[in-house]
Amino acid sequence: MTVTPGHLVLDAEALYRELLRGVRQLCTADTRLAGITSGGAWLAERLQADLHVCGPHGVISSAMHRDDFAKRGLANAEPTRLPFDVNGAHIIILDDVLYTGRTIRAVVNELFDYGRPASVQLAVLVDRGGRELPIQADFAAARVFVAPAQSLDLQRDAAGVFSFSVETVR
Repeated sequence: MTVTPGHLVLDAEALYRELLRGVRQLCTADTRLAGITSGGAWLAERLQADLHVCGPHGVISSAMHRDDFAKRGLANAEPTRLPFDVNGAHIIILDDVLYTGRTIRAVVNELFDYGRPASVQLAVLVDRGGRELPIQADFAAARVFVAPAQSLDLQRDAAGVFSFSVETVR
C-alpha cells in the first residue's frame, strides 16, 4: 500500500482496533505498557483503558538518547514517566509509526536507564518500512509504503479520536 497526499486515507481508528487485538494477544497479567511520546503515549493511554489488564501505563521519551540530540534538543519532549518497577517487568513499547528504528533504539536505551526488564516487545500502529537499524515490531496493525520525503503523523482530536496526516518533508 502506498500513501500519497490526497490519494489514500488511512483509517486510524480501524488500525487502532487492530492494534488493540494484537496487543491483547501479547499482554499477560504482569505486562506493562509504555508509549513513546506523543503518539505512542496516546495509544498506551487508550489501550490501558480498553484492556483493563495491563496496570498503569508509562510514557517514555527518546529525547535524551537520540543520535540527533544536538540538532533536535529537548524541543516538545515530554519527560519519561514509568509508574511501575522496570526491573523484571514484561514491557510492551507502543509507537504510532515505525520508520528508521532510531527512535526505538533511543527508547530502549532510556528504558534500561530505569532498570532491567524481563522482556521488551514493540507494537506499532503503522510500520512504514525504511529501516536504518535492525529493529522490527512484534506487532504492526498495518504495513504501508510512505515515500522518504513524506511524514506520516498520528493526530488525536479533543474527543480522543485518531487520524493520520501525510505531509511532504522539506
